[in-house]
Amino acid sequence: MSKIRILAIPPDSHGVGKFRIINPYIYIQENYPDDFHIDIKSDVENKNEVFDDYDIIVMHSFVHGKLSPDDNLKRIKWLKDKGKIVIADFDDYWDPGMRHPLYIQAKLGGVIKSKIQLLNTATYITVTTSVYRDTLRKKFGLKNVFVFPNAIDETESQFIPKPILSDKIRYGWLGGSSHLADIELLRNGISSMHDTFGDKIQFVLCGFDLRGTITEIDQVTKKKNVRPIKPEETVWYKYEKIFTKDYSVLDNEYLNFLHTFKESEYNDKDKPYVRRWTKEINKYATNYNYLDVSLAPLVLCDFNEHKSQLKAIEAGFFKKALIASAIHPYTIDLVSAIDFGGKYNPKGNALLVDPNKNHKQWFQHMKRLAENPNMIEDLGNKLFETVKDKYSLKQVCKERVDFLKKISNK
Repeated sequence: MSKIRILAIPPDSHGVGKFRIINPYIYIQENYPDDFHIDIKSDVENKNEVFDDYDIIVMHSFVHGKLSPDDNLKRIKWLKDKGKIVIADFDDYWDPGMRHPLYIQAKLGGVIKSKIQLLNTATYITVTTSVYRDTLRKKFGLKNVFVFPNAIDETESQFIPKPILSDKIRYGWLGGSSHLADIELLRNGISSMHDTFGDKIQFVLCGFDLRGTITEIDQVTKKKNVRPIKPEETVWYKYEKIFTKDYSVLDNEYLNFLHTFKESEYNDKDKPYVRRWTKEINKYATNYNYLDVSLAPLVLCDFNEHKSQLKAIEAGFFKKALIASAIHPYTIDLVSAIDFGGKYNPKGNALLVDPNKNHKQWFQHMKRLAENPNMIEDLGNKLFETVKDKYSLKQVCKERVDFLKKISNK
């Protein structure tokens, strides 16, 4: 039997590209060499003959960025006419919603429209969760949607736990620059925790990033001026103010150091707040080694409810206790150890916050763990048992291989 030939086109080499395309297809090539020949190319030439040697084309959103959305769709139809199988992978919901910082860009740039067209054009659609699959089936009547969750390669160096010990209970968040509304959910809870527990706790903000530019337009000449963004203009500065109660919990020396905004060494292990700078994609997960409790706040909206549960999966592989918003995607696997009525559930593997009681319950759950440190270890172990097999790269790739063999007719 001939090998199944696949061209996998990641959108980038960062988070989405790594978890949705690069990691799984490298794993399949290395572990199923007799069944597959896979090429992973992010920069595909704009020539039809590039695709001739492949049975299956896998991409995230579009074939490649050198074509306009309309030309990409024409390319997909051409590929299907040639008998090629086109798999379009969707990580995030196609419509970010008006609250999202990229909404205007997505709306005016035609991204939302193009993604809907893609959903109706590709041979198969793959998504991260059953919630996303069910929405696509219901909203568009699609029957060709399959779930392959984000998965962890537990042999990858950054996912091998190497915990850094501390006398404090450390609560932390890892993420990017589009989560201000989510982080705002923590404001009152973090403030109350600082007031209640003082130097017994520590909050850790992971991913601090000052990169970026601002475009200014002269109102008279209409000329554009692009300049580097100032630290105080970044969303990370806003995050940090939430984590530090507007910097009021810091001593002057440490505050002055932080406001140099230089990525340099400082003995911050005894401070109430720690800033951890952004890391490249193959190192970012090492931040979990500096946490005891991972925080996963999400505002209740369509975009967030169709996200992947990757934060829960990562926390589980590091055996960290998790406090998360009680919305999809987290309710797929998580059971709250304290229900909304305040009763203890011994089968719970996390603490979930009622979206209608955000400010109150974030504090209650963080407080409970500070007062019951043994619960932190217990929840971390239970979460690990929940995710270790179901979301291992080995298991998810086995399911993906079965799917690829079935659709290829080889």
